[in-house]
Order: sequence, then structure tokens, then C-alpha cells
Amino acid sequence: MAVSNLKQLVENTSRFREVVAILAKYGFADWLQKTGARRATSLVTDARVKELALLSPAERVRRAITELGTTFIKLGQVLSTRPDLVGMEMADELAELRTGVPPDPPEVVLATIETELGAKADELFDKFDSRALASASIGQVHRATLSDGTAVVVKVQHPNIEDRVRNDLDILARLAEMAEKYSAELRQYRPVDTIAEFSRALLRELDFRGEFQHLERFRRNFKEDKGVHFPKPYLELSSQRVLTMDMLEGINLSNGQALRESDFDLEDLARRGANLFVEMIFRDAFYHADPHPGNLMALPFVGPTDDKQEMPADAKMPSSVIGVIDCGMVGRLDEPLREDIEQALLAVIQGDCETVVEIIVQRGATPDDLDTDELQMDVEDFLGRYAHQSIDRFDLGGCLTGVVDIIRRHKIVLPSKVGMLFKVLIMLEGTAQQLNPNFNLAELIKPYGKKSIQKRYSPKRIYRFIESRYRDWEHLVEILPRDVADILHRMKTGSFDVNLNHRRLETSANRLVMGILSAALFMGSSLMLSQNVPPLISDVSLPGAAGCGIAVWLGYKVIRAIKNMGDIQQI
Repeated sequence: MAVSNLKQLVENTSRFREVVAILAKYGFADWLQKTGARRATSLVTDARVKELALLSPAERVRRAITELGTTFIKLGQVLSTRPDLVGMEMADELAELRTGVPPDPPEVVLATIETELGAKADELFDKFDSRALASASIGQVHRATLSDGTAVVVKVQHPNIEDRVRNDLDILARLAEMAEKYSAELRQYRPVDTIAEFSRALLRELDFRGEFQHLERFRRNFKEDKGVHFPKPYLELSSQRVLTMDMLEGINLSNGQALRESDFDLEDLARRGANLFVEMIFRDAFYHADPHPGNLMALPFVGPTDDKQEMPADAKMPSSVIGVIDCGMVGRLDEPLREDIEQALLAVIQGDCETVVEIIVQRGATPDDLDTDELQMDVEDFLGRYAHQSIDRFDLGGCLTGVVDIIRRHKIVLPSKVGMLFKVLIMLEGTAQQLNPNFNLAELIKPYGKKSIQKRYSPKRIYRFIESRYRDWEHLVEILPRDVADILHRMKTGSFDVNLNHRRLETSANRLVMGILSAALFMGSSLMLSQNVPPLISDVSLPGAAGCGIAVWLGYKVIRAIKNMGDIQQI
């Protein structure tokens, strides 16, 4: 065994024991006693602190995750976007997770920049503040100034974080397999699939080039909207572990007091911010997946953007600008899924229960024993509470929360993209209502229903559909004449055969024949009994009685085979 592999094994074993001990402390490792793993079982002791018993399960989960560190905190944040898996209470609690960690020493940060960008920080930047502006689980942020005086922030990844994350991901995968095998309670959360999906997402997030591409795409999508600002990333000052982008100077939306004391129009900010995310979702099918107030900023409008574009003469000057930061977590929707979601949201707003249930069953992973009628009754009963609400008073966030609870109660698992989107919409309405208590998201979404229908049947979309099927039709046109000619030739020469294969038809035919034979035998034997056909025993026809007995026995066997869905070979 290589020394590196041995070191990895030792680290995994040590970390595994630490993880299980923390889970046991918070009361979440009892199921490990069923695994038969002696080392794991020995860690599941009565390590719970008395005061932990007074906490709710959701709060205990959050505290345990916080103590477990970076990878588990990231997992908690991802699960906070899946209320269909963990429930709204747990999702809301996990959304409170924050990943602040002590910053790395300046010399470590400077060494990382030099390794990644090929030059020292004082050569790349006019000014670089070695004191961290903020530090999170994956990296920390520093202020800097470019040679032209532009203020930027430099995001630098913590050293060796990828090795630590991969180590934890291996442990999570092992725990997920054990949980799915030994815990019926945890099995409903599909831990193996969830951890596999999370691992892919987290490893992508460790590569800052992904966030660079997200920023570039958002900037392209909103280049005409002067009321929205995404930081500009700098390619020559960015790499896999370093990301340099514009610094946004404004008020964070989480700072309610500062916003109320400012000159910003809070109603305009709420509408502008919500409209930004609605455009991302329903226009671009590519959206920022974490719209909590800490990732949004109110910025003053300062005129043309940094690309020197002039404002059109008839353009309406925005009173404020929404700035968006931390674009590492994004959501994507393919066109069929986006159309289904648009239809489902409109059906929820309009109280169309049949459409809601149809889309849930079609898109979700349903259990084998799903009672569709009961599901529809639950949805009808719930949406009935919203049936008489006007669109300007419709509580879309509360309604979606209720629908998600029903879906989870029926053990239906939505695709991760749908679960994430529902959580984003719920979070978005809550964020907007912090700025404007009268804000209504449903009123903002409804116009997209008409646009969706127009787009679905537009000539442009029909043309794209035809174009995408062109190769299939072209291939069919190429092979059809040859295949038809071959069939005609075979028919002409008498070599054309048609083979039919009926599944389980032999079994049904055999049962039918045996049923007819037993009925015929019974009728014949009854005639022999009535006519006293010899030989006789006590005036009873011996062949007639024997035939009736055999016919009854055969009939019983046929009925039993049909009832048990067995094969005629059982008879």
C-alpha cells in the first residue's frame, strides 16, 4: 500500500470516529447499532448533554452539522433547498447555517495567490489588503485595488480544503449506504442519491472557474437592465482557487435598520429584486439559487455601466440598483421542466387541483402504494383555502409550503431542480416582504403564464422542434424505400414471415383448455350417473362418479391457479 493511501486511510478512520461521536452526542447515531460494526457501535454511547433534550430535532441537527464543519455545513445548506426531502421546519432551520471560519494567515493567502496567478500580489494589484474582509468555509475575501483605481475583492480558497472535503465526502458516502440499509426512517430521504448529487455539486463549487462563468452569464443576460448589477470578474486575475471581481458598495438587504434609515425606495427594491429572480427563472432558466438577504445589496444608481454604454434617451432612470453576490450556487431548468413548473404554478394560483396532481405524479418519484385519489383530495382541500383569494392577496409562499408538505406526507420525492426552485420562490417572497410587507409574488408571476403559452406555440419554437427532429426524419426517408422494397420482395418470393409473441398467452390458453375439458368431463360423467351406466356400486355408476370427482378436482386446480396467477404447469 502506498504511503499516501495509508495516510488517507488513517485520516478517514480518525475522522469517521469523530463524525460518529458528534452524531451520537446529538442523538442521531442510534441506528448505527443495527449495522453490526463494532467500532461504530462502541461510539454510540449516552453522550447526549441533558440540555440538548430540550432542543427541537431540527435545532439539534443544525448544531451537529455546525460542529462537524465545512463539508457538513455545505450539505446542510443544500438540504435547506430541499423541503420536499427534509420538511419545511428542517429546511428553515438549515437555512440559518453560516460558514464563518477563522481566516488564514496573510502569508498563506499571499502564497496561494502567487502559486495560482504566477506573480506576487503587490505585482498584480496596486493595493492588496492582507486582512480578510470575510472568511467562509471554502475561502476568504480580501479588498484590493487595480492599477486603474478600480476597487475589487479577491476570493482566495483555503489551503488543502479540497483534500479535507474529499475525505468528508467519502465518510458521508459510507454513512449514507449504512443509513439506507439499516434505518427505515432515514431511507425515505434517499441518502445515497442525495449524497452523490451533493458531492458532485460541492466539488464543482471548489473550482472558482465555475463561479466566474456564472457571473459572466448573468452579466450577459442582464446587460440591458440598468437596475441590476452583477460583479465583473477579471479573467487574468482569476484561477481555480482565486477569483477577482468588482467590489459592490452598498447596503446589504440583511441590514434592515440601515435600509430604513437610507433614501432607498424599499418598495421599488422589493419589486426590482423579485422581478430579477422571476426573469432568471422563467426567461433564462438559469438562476441564482440562494436569494437570502445576505446575498443581495441595495446600490445607488450611478449612470452608465463600466462598459461605457450610453443610456438611451427614453430610458427610465432606476432609483436604485439591486446588486447580487455569491453566485456559486445556481439552478438550471431544461425547457420541458420549465414549462411544467410554469403550468404547475399557474394551476396553484388558479386552484386547478387536477393539473397540480398530474404534474406532481408525472415529475416526482412516487411510492408503489401511492393513493392518487387521496393525494388529490388533500391537494383540493388545501388549495380550497386559497380559492377565493384575489391575486393581489395570494400568499404564494405559504401555498407552496403547504403543497410541499402534502408531497412529503405522501412520500413523493421531487426532482432536485424542482425542490430547489420551490425553496427559492418561498425564500424570495420572504426576502421581498422584509422590504415591503405588502409585496405579492403571485401577482408578479401571473403574467408569465400568458407569455409561456405564447412561447409554447410560437412559430420560432415550432421551427426549433422541427429542426431538432430533422435528422430523424432524414434518416427515416433514407431507409424507408429500401425497407419497403425488401418487404415486397420477400412477399413476392414467399419468404415473408410474421412472428407474433404474446406474453403469457400460452398460460391463459392452457387454463382455458383445462377449464373446457373439466366442464366437458363433468357433463359427461353426470349423464353416466343419471343413466346408471355400469359397473354399479349401490346403484351408482362407478365411471360416472369417478369422472365427476376428477372434473371437480381439475376445476378446483384451475380456479386456484387463476387466483394465484400461477402457471398451468402447477396443475
